[in-house]
Amino acid sequence: MTDELIARLSADLKPVRPMALQRLLFGALLLSGGGAVIAMLALLGMRPDMEAATTTMMYWTKFGYTLALSLFGLAATLVLARPDGSTRWPWLAGLGLLAALLVLAVVQLARADNMMPLIMGSSILRALTYIPIFALPVLLAAILALRRMAPASPAMAGLAAGIMAGGTGAWIYAFACDEAGMMFLALWYTLGIVIVGGLGAVLGWFLLRW
Repeated sequence: MTDELIARLSADLKPVRPMALQRLLFGALLLSGGGAVIAMLALLGMRPDMEAATTTMMYWTKFGYTLALSLFGLAATLVLARPDGSTRWPWLAGLGLLAALLVLAVVQLARADNMMPLIMGSSILRALTYIPIFALPVLLAAILALRRMAPASPAMAGLAAGIMAGGTGAWIYAFACDEAGMMFLALWYTLGIVIVGGLGAVLGWFLLRW
């Protein structure tokens, strides 16, 4: 009887396509990220000195830091989306990257005549507003994708998706931002990303439980 019941339950099962989880999440990230880029261009536009900016270390530091955090979040999300998912290295890598950025920021401050513009800049509120705005489409798309999966820890999966989305939103915002302080990047960009990560954890707790 048991074997017959199992056979009936499994009769209509269809094989899952290879890399289905990755395909779903990558598709959600690309579509929502494209929408966020369009929103950035419509709301802010590219910084006017982009050609000159791309020759500076600060531009590439900002570019690399935000993109790396997004990729670390993506790596954690892919693992945590599975029922048996557990990982530590993306979190440790992210903390290590922040530590390295703080070292560079301290070196930059030590060489500066006036440190405060490099720390506070002139656009804290702008950064803390637009990073979450550009991250929100990515976060919502990731949560929708994760609802078709089975994360063992909904809050952690949501947190990882939030860090991925926050890093993506910060990376997109960086194309419109002309701040030149590494400490500004370490403090306020990171705070914007963490805010989105916290929102992801809350959404994950409520929407990803099974």
